[in-house]
Amino acid sequence: MSDHEVETFESADAGASLTYPQQAGTVRKNGYLVISGRPCKVVDVSTSKTGKHGHAKCNFVAIDIFTGKKYEEMTPSSHNVDVPNISRKEYTVIDITDEGIVSLMDEGGNTRDDLFLPKGTDEADKLAELIQQHWSDQKEMAVTVVKAMGDEMINSVKVINDKAA
Repeated sequence: MSDHEVETFESADAGASLTYPQQAGTVRKNGYLVISGRPCKVVDVSTSKTGKHGHAKCNFVAIDIFTGKKYEEMTPSSHNVDVPNISRKEYTVIDITDEGIVSLMDEGGNTRDDLFLPKGTDEADKLAELIQQHWSDQKEMAVTVVKAMGDEMINSVKVINDKAA
């Protein structure tokens, strides 16, 4: 490098990892796990005993937290598995466009217009319908946005105050 070149780093995050390792034998039902590169919630864990030569194995059945797709994985209980870093944040709904884009405001007054109404699973479609129903009834509501491994989705709604009443 010559004297006048400056090295730049293009990064907007704080350097936090998307996942962290955890021993497979310590992951429990209702915990989280990465299977096939997707963040999943564990719905069932069964542990098989060790054989003559080998490790106890954990059989995980988990559901993708964004798509609702079911995944299974078997891992020796002494090995590490990836657990997604999951964050939840609450926002107030400001506007919903005809295209299904939701305008949100956090507690600090910062707005964002980059999330769509939830879709893809029956549960998500029902949630989207409920949000639209509350919006058309002019109810003030708060939504919880779940973020994991670079994906974000609205996953719950609650009415803060009912203007119509």
